[in-house]
Amino acid sequence: MREQGIDTTPLEDKAATLRQEASTVIFVAMNDTLAGLIAIADPLKSSAIPALTNLSQHEIHLAMLTGDHRLTAEAIARRLNITDIHAEVLPDQKAQTITELQQENRAVAMVGDGINDAPALASATVGIAMGTGTDVAVESASVVLLSGDLQGVVRALHLSKAARRNIQQNLFNNPLL
Repeated sequence: MREQGIDTTPLEDKAATLRQEASTVIFVAMNDTLAGLIAIADPLKSSAIPALTNLSQHEIHLAMLTGDHRLTAEAIARRLNITDIHAEVLPDQKAQTITELQQENRAVAMVGDGINDAPALASATVGIAMGTGTDVAVESASVVLLSGDLQGVVRALHLSKAARRNIQQNLFNNPLL
C-alpha cells in the first residue's frame, strides 16, 4: 500500500486489534483508495499445545520463525507458550536464522509446511515437513510427517531417542568389541 501511495492510517487501529487476536491482515484498495481490510486466521490444531508442551519438557528450546506480522506472531506465540519469536522474516532470512543458530553449536530442527519454509527446512540440521504441506516443503525436508499433527514430532523424538539408546546398548554391551 505504501508503495502505491495508499494511506492505511484510517484502519491501522482495527488492523492492530485483529493482529493481536492472531489474524493476518490484508488491506484492500480500489482506484488508489483504501477500501477496507480482510483478516485471515488459521485455527490452532488441538494437538499443538500438548505437543509443544511435551517438547519443552524434554528441554527443547522452542522458537517461532514466521513471515507473519509481529503482533500476529506474538498473539500465536502466547497461545503456544513460545517466548522466542522471529517475526516478519522472509524465506531467505529464515534459512539465515537457522544457519546462525547452527553456528552457535546448536542442532536445529525446523518444522514447516510451506513454500516459504523450504530454504529453512533444507538448511536445518533436521528439516521436518508436514505431509499436508506444499510439495516444495516436502522435497526440502529430511523428515516428512504424513499427517499435519505436531504430535508426530514428539513421536519422532521418542523414536529417535529409543533407537539411539538401542544402538549404544548394542555397541557398548557387545562382548565381541
